[in-house]
Amino acid sequence: MFAGTTVVIALLGLIVMGQRLMTGVAVATSVIVLLTMIAAVTLLPAFLGFTGHRVNALRLPRRTFRRSGAEGVPARERRTLAERWAGVVRRRPLAAAVLAGAVLLVLAAPTLSMRLSNPDASVQPHDRSSYTSYRILSEGFGPGYAAPLILAAEAGPGHRDLRPVAEAVAGTEGIAYAAPPQVSKDGRAALLMVFPRTGYQDKATADLVHRLRDDVLPQAPGGAAVHVGGPNAVTIDTAEDIGSRLPLMIAVVIALSLVLLIALVRSVTIALQAAVMNLLAIGAAYGVLVAVVQWGWLGPALGFPTAMPVTTWVPMMIFPVLFGLSMDYEVFLISRVREEYERTGATRTAVARGMARTAKVITAAAAIMVAVFTTSLLGPDVAVKQGGLGMAVAVLLDATVIRLILVPAVMELRGDTNWWMPGRRTRKATAAADSRVGTGAGV
Repeated sequence: MFAGTTVVIALLGLIVMGQRLMTGVAVATSVIVLLTMIAAVTLLPAFLGFTGHRVNALRLPRRTFRRSGAEGVPARERRTLAERWAGVVRRRPLAAAVLAGAVLLVLAAPTLSMRLSNPDASVQPHDRSSYTSYRILSEGFGPGYAAPLILAAEAGPGHRDLRPVAEAVAGTEGIAYAAPPQVSKDGRAALLMVFPRTGYQDKATADLVHRLRDDVLPQAPGGAAVHVGGPNAVTIDTAEDIGSRLPLMIAVVIALSLVLLIALVRSVTIALQAAVMNLLAIGAAYGVLVAVVQWGWLGPALGFPTAMPVTTWVPMMIFPVLFGLSMDYEVFLISRVREEYERTGATRTAVARGMARTAKVITAAAAIMVAVFTTSLLGPDVAVKQGGLGMAVAVLLDATVIRLILVPAVMELRGDTNWWMPGRRTRKATAAADSRVGTGAGV
């Protein structure tokens, strides 16, 4: 119920973006998650009740360790891979935390240079007719022919002529051609078609739009009443709006999820740690996405024909999905660690056992999700490929570097401070204090 509620909160965070389409997506997917939660705690137990012990009727055989002699195989040789790995992290927690943190920060660094846009024909696979059409027009008329800007204003009595505006715009650096102004049949609207020298995906085109709005048009006679629009300008405005609202959405989702996580594990420290770890995973996914899609590293090998900006909706959409999955893995691990801590009172032992018991569940769940997301790379749509790549990378890093290295290592280093809660004094704290004076054998 906690994991599902976290996903619902993350999805409803899309409402903060202020876009009606995203609000509809948020509500629809949240309803699906809620129905799945209800089925998981009602319908599934009912089916299991009907099945009874027959649920194991088709159980697959599993390898078991044979005993050798009267003493059998030593315990250290019978340990699973997860238990041995937990021992490695327990012995070297500082080195594990520093190494894992450095890897995630390096992967997240490219996020700082992320550019958002919408894919056009210029970034489509080169065997598609849309790209062929773009190439022919670009070679004949220039790359800006497919990225026109439409300048619009009211016309008629009391409104100035657009010819001075057209002359000012035509003389602007970066403009290849400005068509003569045209007036609508009813004489109430006028437009001016402008073609830049650069293409739809070029940063110079976005800079040109800002220069026209901020410098050229305000200084031209009658230019203050002229608006810069068209598909290209709309894409630029949408990208900037999403980029400005994305941090707010992330902050709202994390704040609400922290409250739920504190209620579940009864620890402020672990809740804050979960928020930081989730941000690291998502930041690393964004960074890899920028490196592959925007910088072109391994892009052709992964199905991206050319370097391109990240699609505007991709960071906005993958965050709630990744945050929900990341919190699921956090619940798997931390809830088990909490159970071991309540049973033994020893934090380091609880961390090692919790990781050893949940490693298989986390890696299996992550492997399924990575396989699902990776299949999007087989399709032709570059925007869908970007979303699949970002989510696959984030889940892979979260289930390996974060859950199996960074989280256990940090918890090992913090010791009993993992369970800090303001104003709470428990028997565990008393037992820990007794152990320091030699009376902690009962722990």
